[in-house]
Amino acid sequence: MSDDRTGGATSNTIPGGIFFHAVVQGRDITVQLPPTITAALSGLPAPASAFTGRDKHVEQLLADLAPATDEADEQRTVLVSAVSGLAGIGKTELVVQTATRALNHPDDWFPGGVLFTDLAGYDPERRLSPERALEGLLRALAIPGEHIPGGLEDRQRLYRSVLAAYARENRRILVVIDNASTTGQAGPLLPTDGTTAALVTSRHTLDGLDVRLHDLDTLDETASTAVLDQALRHARGHHDTRFTDDAEAAATIARLCAGLPLALRIAAATLAAAPTRSTASLATALQAEHTRLDKLARPDRAVRGAFDLSYQYLTPNQARLFRLLPLNPGPDLSTDATAHLAATSPDEAEELLQRLAEAHLIEPAPAWGRWRMHDLVRLYADEHGHTHATGDQRDSARTRLFTHYQGITRAANAHLDTLPGPRASHFPDRAAALQWLDAEHANLVSTAMIAPALGRPATAVSLAIGLARYLNHRRYFDDWITLTTTALVVFRELGDRHSEGGALTNLGTALLQVRRFEEAIDAHTRAATVCRELGDRHSEGGALTNLGTALLEVRRFEEAIDAHTRAVTVFRELGDRHGEGAALTNLGTALLEVRRFEEAIDAYTRAVTVFPELGDRHSEGTALTNLGLALLEVRRFEEAIDAHTRAGTAFSELGDRHREGAALSNLGLALSEVRRFEEAIDAHTQDLAICRELGDRHGEGAALNNLGAVLQEVQRFDEAIDAHTRAGTAFSELNDRHREGTALNNLGAALRQVRRFEEAIDAHTQDLAICRELGDRHGEGAALSNLGLALWQVRRFEEAIDAHTRAGTAFRDMGDRHREGRTLSNLGTALLEVRRFEEAIDAYIRALAVFRELGDRHSEDAALTAWAVTHNERWLRRS
Repeated sequence: MSDDRTGGATSNTIPGGIFFHAVVQGRDITVQLPPTITAALSGLPAPASAFTGRDKHVEQLLADLAPATDEADEQRTVLVSAVSGLAGIGKTELVVQTATRALNHPDDWFPGGVLFTDLAGYDPERRLSPERALEGLLRALAIPGEHIPGGLEDRQRLYRSVLAAYARENRRILVVIDNASTTGQAGPLLPTDGTTAALVTSRHTLDGLDVRLHDLDTLDETASTAVLDQALRHARGHHDTRFTDDAEAAATIARLCAGLPLALRIAAATLAAAPTRSTASLATALQAEHTRLDKLARPDRAVRGAFDLSYQYLTPNQARLFRLLPLNPGPDLSTDATAHLAATSPDEAEELLQRLAEAHLIEPAPAWGRWRMHDLVRLYADEHGHTHATGDQRDSARTRLFTHYQGITRAANAHLDTLPGPRASHFPDRAAALQWLDAEHANLVSTAMIAPALGRPATAVSLAIGLARYLNHRRYFDDWITLTTTALVVFRELGDRHSEGGALTNLGTALLQVRRFEEAIDAHTRAATVCRELGDRHSEGGALTNLGTALLEVRRFEEAIDAHTRAVTVFRELGDRHGEGAALTNLGTALLEVRRFEEAIDAYTRAVTVFPELGDRHSEGTALTNLGLALLEVRRFEEAIDAHTRAGTAFSELGDRHREGAALSNLGLALSEVRRFEEAIDAHTQDLAICRELGDRHGEGAALNNLGAVLQEVQRFDEAIDAHTRAGTAFSELNDRHREGTALNNLGAALRQVRRFEEAIDAHTQDLAICRELGDRHGEGAALSNLGLALWQVRRFEEAIDAHTRAGTAFRDMGDRHREGRTLSNLGTALLEVRRFEEAIDAYIRALAVFRELGDRHSEDAALTAWAVTHNERWLRRS
């Protein structure tokens, strides 16, 4: 050791790796390492054999550990990475796996080896102070105990000097610091030489350190089942295939363990300890929530025990909130709702939530301001919540939360009412109300479903009523059915007949939307009966309107017309203009189905005049949509285009994507009729995109069917065939036989265009069978007409004549003069092929009469030309 006084600095040189206590007195330490140093590898735990689902995390950590190779790399290098996450999430295993791979890297990233220390930061009995941890690390670096300084700062300086010396000698070391509870515990152990790397794990987010933060999440189901299988095979041998033999039970166990590696390994160990136990038996044992944490335990480890160590670190206020959070029945909780739950301010609630998130006992949802809890942590917190129920005032907390949900739901519902009127000041506009409902949807439904069992039936009823408009608007029909059924049970138990009638009406409407038509008819029939018995004429009118709509879906048209007519009468007598308008709209739809087009147009037109007076844009849009369809049938195309355009604008302004898509679909149909095909394709394509966005499989089928029809018009036949095929598949999956038949009919037409005649005949034959099965005479006529055209193409003329003859009869019976005329023209063409000239001429003359009657000049000219050709052919044959 030398003392150079000329520069006023103290310098220490230590040969042969021998360190003295006096060394740390100097400001500059030079460490000379011995020629051979044994790498400190023995402290790194062995990596687990069952490790999967973490490849992305390992790659990220390895990328950070890679040594710099140039100046640019040095600027990007991350020397310390901290992995944080829930107890049992697999933090230690991740860094052990990463460290093992880094040590084995072919480029020899860490020739000096690895230092590993477990700080046991969450265990009061085993917790290491930084001083003790540094002592262990220095001993691992071969520093004799008598030369290790006593104070934290001295030990820290010596430790960092030794690591720097290793780095200078190209013996870079990786330091792994496991299970740190605070930045103060981990910070003194971090290297500072700019070369040595470190990995840190903690249940808390150690944002107070200058490190790269990595948050570890749970495993997905695939990775979870792989961990189960790998762990069992490792324990019992590769012949133990119980998890793969019963994939369903394995998936159930993975779900109940909620992707927590600790729980998964315990489950696998439980099965390994009982060689004859089935996977299904373990899955059944884990089903019960109140004993699940008991089952996820082994003599040496337990999920509950892991959580205990984190829970003990909470302050009293944090612990109280942690115990209250499971009272929320849904999957996540907003900061605002938490404030009501805990009876505190939003600021204080956010602070407490952030502290729990930093401890990884909860986690922020993707949208800021919402928080969620791991399933097993929820069970753990709920256990403590029951233990502290009195002190936490648990019942009062639940009441505050449920009251909050009910009140804000009522305020949001007011903004969804399409009629003018006062709105709750809680939301600035309809969009904000919808945004809140979207965010809280799952919580509100869960609350309504669980409330009766908690002795709070009024909460279930309030939410069922308050959410009806929203659930209908967003097409959450299964939720609507569930909530309404729950409310219906409550009303019947209370003997509240009036509310029972309203619930039956809502239930029928929801059932109708999921195409459970017979159940919907039953619900609306019972609703009408209840209202009539109570003398509630207004509600009876509403029930009749809904009944008629349901009857329409099962093609009981005359009964539907009767129900809607009675509803119109009831509302007119009561002076209810809005109810009258809705009933007129539905009456028009029923009349449209039996092809009484002029009467339908009259009903729709009267409805369209009613709704603007009342400021109801939504109902106006619906009436305009239906009016456009009726105008289309009588070939008033420009008026139809105008009606559908106005309907689409109304729905777009209201944010009703479903009905906006339907309006675009109908607009496309009208545009096709005036040969504006590219605009029609664009309209149907927009409709298809909306249906897919909404997950509306039924609407998607309709959009594909309509798109295919227009694609045929522009001779993009292969695309049309694909669209109709996919439409048919969608309707078949939905068991919508009527629309499946329509798709088959259109598919056959497209196949004819590419001369795939036998396939076309098969498609039309299938359509014909469906129409006969449903008793759909109009559809039967269309199927026969198209079948005749396909048969004609393969020169099966007698069969084609028979098909066209029967099609003409069907259209005549239905009063569809336009299609009757077209079928007569096709019949004439088929008769001409077999030289039955007189019959062909008669068919063309009858077609001409129809087209002239309808004022269809284009079809009239075509029939006239065909008649002339046939007349000449007959004259030539005779001469």
